[in-house]
Amino acid sequence: MTELLQLDQELFFVINNDWHNSILDAIMPHWRNKYSWIPLYVVLAIYVVYQFKQKGVYLILFLAVTVGIADTTSSQLIKKNVQRIRPCNDIQLQSEVKLLVHCGGGYSFTSSHATNHFAVASFLVFTLGLFPWRKWRWLLWLWAASIAFGQVYVGVHYPLDILCGGLIGALIGWLMARLYLSRSFFFPNQWQVHPASV
Repeated sequence: MTELLQLDQELFFVINNDWHNSILDAIMPHWRNKYSWIPLYVVLAIYVVYQFKQKGVYLILFLAVTVGIADTTSSQLIKKNVQRIRPCNDIQLQSEVKLLVHCGGGYSFTSSHATNHFAVASFLVFTLGLFPWRKWRWLLWLWAASIAFGQVYVGVHYPLDILCGGLIGALIGWLMARLYLSRSFFFPNQWQVHPASV
């Protein structure tokens, strides 16, 4: 475990120090900010409801619950039990960290940004991505990964934080997608998005 954490710290400094450049320094603080993506979420919600009507409303509700589960799992269940200090709050590392945003007082493992965004990506990949967005599913994974990467780049998380957070989020998203698509869940004919709907 000690060797793994040492490797994690070394990789953190590669990303947070060696890979820094003026372009990413300007982009990443905004890119990894969850509020920057509100317009996208609004457009997505409008599109889904317009395209799939009542099924679209159910999908948006399920997506909101998915994010809630992912955020609670990361922020409340894992972080408060593991209690890993953020690199930007670690007294031994602070002087070496290139911090581009407010550090925050919470714990580091796992990254809730990574957990939440991978949960969103996974849920959409395994619901909408089955049919109308099939060719563009990889963009959802890339989007979530880039936001998770940004957490390391700006200095608030270690790579292991985003890796584990991303895996947990992807699993939660997949499970919730399976639940959404289940023909036996509540109202059998109301929940599933299928090609005839497009």
